[in-house]
Amino acid sequence: MNSLNVFTVPQSTPGAAWGWPSVNASSNAPAAGSGSNPEPAADRRFTLRSRSEANRDSGRNSVTIVLVEDNPADVRLVQIALEEHDIAGELLVFADGAEAIQFIEKIESGSGRCPDMMILDLNLPKRPGREVLQCRDRSGKLRNIPVVVLSSSDAAQDRDEAARLGADLYLRKPSHLDEYLRIGATLRELLRLPPN
Repeated sequence: MNSLNVFTVPQSTPGAAWGWPSVNASSNAPAAGSGSNPEPAADRRFTLRSRSEANRDSGRNSVTIVLVEDNPADVRLVQIALEEHDIAGELLVFADGAEAIQFIEKIESGSGRCPDMMILDLNLPKRPGREVLQCRDRSGKLRNIPVVVLSSSDAAQDRDEAARLGADLYLRKPSHLDEYLRIGATLRELLRLPPN
């Protein structure tokens, strides 16, 4: 498993310093519309729009990415980072681990399309990220897709456990917008998309 150490500033740095006051919101803040849902469906679906005219018009390199994250500010930052690096396609967002596991089970039953990548936080409501990783690791259909852990934790124990459970990459959540945007380049490379 690869690991990326991202410089982060002390927690006392105000988020408004770079124009995103909500980025410092608690990672335990509930996402709008989350809650129990008997049918496994993404809490939200976003179209990732390529900034490149050629990619936007042709639909080439269109991907489906699953993001399991309960903090709406982090969801938006990941979306911006993907679009900044011309990653076009669909972003499916689940606000808790239980819905992500239902989604994996739905794919396993043959009633859904396998995504190209999964990005998840470890600290999730209902079911933790490690359980989502375990479920994905047992999956025959999703086992080979890249999985990125994007967490506020920098603990060696969390990194080691994520690697043991099959995560391809562990990234610490950045504190600055420019650092978040650089994550898009890393994800593009992991998706094996041609350089933009």
